[in-house]
Amino acid sequence: MNVSIQNMATTNTQAVTSTTTFKQGQVFHGTIKQLYPDQMAEIQVGGQKMIAKLEVPLKAGDAHFFQVTTTQPQPELKVVTGPMGSQMTQQQQMNQLLDTMNLSKTTDMQKLMSHFMKEQMPVTKEQLIQAEAWLKNLSPVEKQQALLALSKMIENKMPFTNEVFRALMSGQQMAGMNNILENLSSVLQKDAMIPLQVKQNIMNQIQTIQKPFATESSNLLLGKMIELLQDNKMPVGDRLQALQLLKEVGMVSQKATLQNWQSTAGASSHTAGGVVQQISQAKTQDMPALLTQLKQWVLAEPNLTNQQKNTIVQLANRFGELPQTTEAVKAFSNTLHQTLTKAFNDAMQSQPFQNESSAREQLLSLIRPNSNQSPTELLQRLVQQMSKPQAPVIQNLVTVSEAQVVASLDSKAMMHAMQHVTRGLGISYEAALNQKAADMHAIAHQLKPQLQGLLEQAMQPQTREAVEHMMLRMQGTQLLSGENGHQHQLIMQLPLDFLGKRLDATLQWNGRMKENGKIDANYARVLFYLQMASLEETVIDMQVQNRVVTVTLFNDEPLLKTIAEPFQAQLTTGLNEKGYTLSAVHVKTFAEQNQPKKSTVRHAPTASGGVDYRI
Repeated sequence: MNVSIQNMATTNTQAVTSTTTFKQGQVFHGTIKQLYPDQMAEIQVGGQKMIAKLEVPLKAGDAHFFQVTTTQPQPELKVVTGPMGSQMTQQQQMNQLLDTMNLSKTTDMQKLMSHFMKEQMPVTKEQLIQAEAWLKNLSPVEKQQALLALSKMIENKMPFTNEVFRALMSGQQMAGMNNILENLSSVLQKDAMIPLQVKQNIMNQIQTIQKPFATESSNLLLGKMIELLQDNKMPVGDRLQALQLLKEVGMVSQKATLQNWQSTAGASSHTAGGVVQQISQAKTQDMPALLTQLKQWVLAEPNLTNQQKNTIVQLANRFGELPQTTEAVKAFSNTLHQTLTKAFNDAMQSQPFQNESSAREQLLSLIRPNSNQSPTELLQRLVQQMSKPQAPVIQNLVTVSEAQVVASLDSKAMMHAMQHVTRGLGISYEAALNQKAADMHAIAHQLKPQLQGLLEQAMQPQTREAVEHMMLRMQGTQLLSGENGHQHQLIMQLPLDFLGKRLDATLQWNGRMKENGKIDANYARVLFYLQMASLEETVIDMQVQNRVVTVTLFNDEPLLKTIAEPFQAQLTTGLNEKGYTLSAVHVKTFAEQNQPKKSTVRHAPTASGGVDYRI
């Protein structure tokens, strides 16, 4: 019985490169599409059409369940059930399938068989037995989730292992990511078996993930403490509290006082601190050349506004007209130091989400240029201090800084936060390793690779359970993401903390790829599943058709429709700027939600003839 897997081309279908493979004992659904002479027939199996030689009489249009009795030398199929839709009920057909496969008729087994019959998915006896064992101790809700996970495993030909099943089950959860991180942090702190440095590295990364705007808030806090130190009218006690905190994080010298807390010793010549240092140490005869260099440097500095540049240039011009004495040089360098400190402080605080890193480094060069720690490390220490109890004056500055960040939030800030959390989690760090320009040091500090390394070490059982739980959640979203031909699905789960307001966010993107491998931005569907403190469960369904956007917001808050209306004009403007047109915004309760039918994309292969299998 010669069998060659040849796939027939059909209209309105798309070719795939792979052929159908069969496993012995596998049961699947097939439909007799057309009969040909010499007992040949066209059979549709899922999304593929094939040619089979019939050794039993079958009728065109009938659907049957077939079982693979052997695969060598060619596949042989046995008709297991009578025609679907005949006088046999679905229960009778299911019982016949279970009897054929010599399986028990337990409630879970019948649930599994009914599901796979409905979905028309091929399944083996071994897979059904394993799936029944997984379902045995699950709740009714979890069993429904398990059926979806099992379908994903079979549809994408994933290994039928407990690890993959658990990962898919975890990946389906739409909430709880913040709780998982919080529990992981808690058990890590208590586990004395884990080396202190390993523990600290992971704890720092978790804190970074949980506070996506911590950098911006700490930048503003740094700026406000420097403002306080520069203001001689403020109470001495308050200024001393700010100075002490800056000493603790290493941003100023341990010997600093309220009179000499600024320093430029050892600053790079390309920084603001280096410029001031050169002038303060220059000989009077060298001042004309240095003043020219100063003005050139100021005019080229991107962090300064035109007004700030003009002020400093005028200051330099006035000094150039005075007698160049040692005392005059000292006075000018002190004034320049104060002016640049204020200018870069203002630049850092004016736009929390733009250029704050460059302005911060210039600012630090004016107060502690020769620190053994990098600006990033110094800022990380300040972030850690912000989470600890502080003196009232400092706590007030923290509150004001966070409020300023909230006031500055926009779409770019939200994108920044999501990218920050995604990068910090390291969900796709394996793919990043293959990039030529990958920053290996940054990748190593992401959470996922650190947790993978931790699993190889000794730890308390509850710690291992928490680590595995976190790993399963991250791996599950990867397994749920994937492609089917040109159709792609991407699922991301992000634990977001917007300045004390925790939010579990799940993003599901469905779309297609263009021939060049890039996302087709003209057509897509994006679902946001949000679990928020005030609005609680919220789903945003955004559909894009030919760059026309329709948004449907699901939430049970009755006033949400009224609250949302004023923002539609802003949404329209924002979409227009990106080349999209807003069609409508609908606000519905979950009771009004129409659940879409489950759809899977299957592509029919090309063909030229031949026999695929015998029945």
